[in-house]
Amino acid sequence: MSDLNAFVTRETVESDAEGPLSGKSVAVKDNLSTEGLRTTCGSAMLEDYVPPYDATVVARIKDAGATIVGKTNMDEFGMGGTTETSAYGPTRNPADQSRVPGGSSGGSAAAVAAGEADLALGTDTGGSVRNPAAFCGVVGIKPTYGLVSRYGLVAYANSLEQVGTLAPTVHEAAELLDVIAGPDERDSTTRDPGADAECASAADGDVEGMTVGVVSDLIEGADERVVETFRDAVSDLESEGATITEVSLESLEHAVQAYYVIAMSEASSNLARYDGVRYGVSANDASGEGSPDAGRGGNWNDAFARVREKGFGPEVKRRILLGTYALSAGYHDKYYKKAQDARAWIARDFDRALSEADVLASPTMPVLPPKLGESLADPLQLYLIDANTVPVNLANLPAISVPAGEADGLPVGLQLIGPAFGEREIVRAASAVE
Repeated sequence: MSDLNAFVTRETVESDAEGPLSGKSVAVKDNLSTEGLRTTCGSAMLEDYVPPYDATVVARIKDAGATIVGKTNMDEFGMGGTTETSAYGPTRNPADQSRVPGGSSGGSAAAVAAGEADLALGTDTGGSVRNPAAFCGVVGIKPTYGLVSRYGLVAYANSLEQVGTLAPTVHEAAELLDVIAGPDERDSTTRDPGADAECASAADGDVEGMTVGVVSDLIEGADERVVETFRDAVSDLESEGATITEVSLESLEHAVQAYYVIAMSEASSNLARYDGVRYGVSANDASGEGSPDAGRGGNWNDAFARVREKGFGPEVKRRILLGTYALSAGYHDKYYKKAQDARAWIARDFDRALSEADVLASPTMPVLPPKLGESLADPLQLYLIDANTVPVNLANLPAISVPAGEADGLPVGLQLIGPAFGEREIVRAASAVE
């Protein structure tokens, strides 16, 4: 297989520990801090950044005996759904190298699908683990917000993103989640779900008596080939003893709009630190050698603008501008506050639906993997392909994407959504699909 460009940095870090991941190789998304190992976030802004510490999840996989095999390519700062906005070039899909692998954790999914790593860590802000899992034909878990520490994760949108796992099978993805999950004193958002929350043992394929709610709102408008493959997988669940019912969540109509207002607003705030002083390319580099305005001289605002013009790509600039606008005086209540109101409505709708069903089901992605270059020409279409995944992040719930089959030789994923800290339920149902 030709190079998929799944890695930004290929470097092996061996662990001396013995544990559940001994003998396993793990690829780490390039927005998770790794001590002594370059962490670029797919951006020229951090091309030479080497963290002095490990993210909590990285420390935990090392303690579990894993061997890190490199840092995987990603959409710049997690902003994208195809792994094409990376400053280090696009990653290609192992299932069809003329197509995207999904994003923003496309490098991690491609590495697992191609056998370049046994397991991988990704991050999921609006579907960035489940999207590439579906497009590459692997398993991806987005845990409940607060189950996994975010310490050492370079932030895109703090209230939405979680570290997730990618693997060839449900059991392996759940096993990796068990290793990285749990409270962390360095992350006040983490909670202890209790001793009975271990996930891997739930991958027993037993769905007898389970109620699966098919979310009709997330099927409307999807590619017919995707829907047909999804329906076949749901029928298989029914034949294995699950009860299938249809549910509708009226609020989902507003999920994509609410998500992008919130995510871009948080991004504009988080990315303000890249000013050429604390982080990012230096003012000297941005000004050009010999420039009279280089370094600390000249107007600071001009220097700040030059640093960000040089260091950020087009998609990141677009999201910073939109987020800053949404937070600006006179527009905060009109956009950001309304988006937060919609988020609360979505969470209530999910609570109601999950009182009627044990898990909810939908196609993970409403389309098949696009050709490389297709999505970049139309940013709005790029945002809309995440319509089935972003509601889960707004509600802070767990979800898993599991291969449901193929359509025209391309992978199709089935998404299962559970109640808060209901990882065992989604793992059980996904293992039955598998």
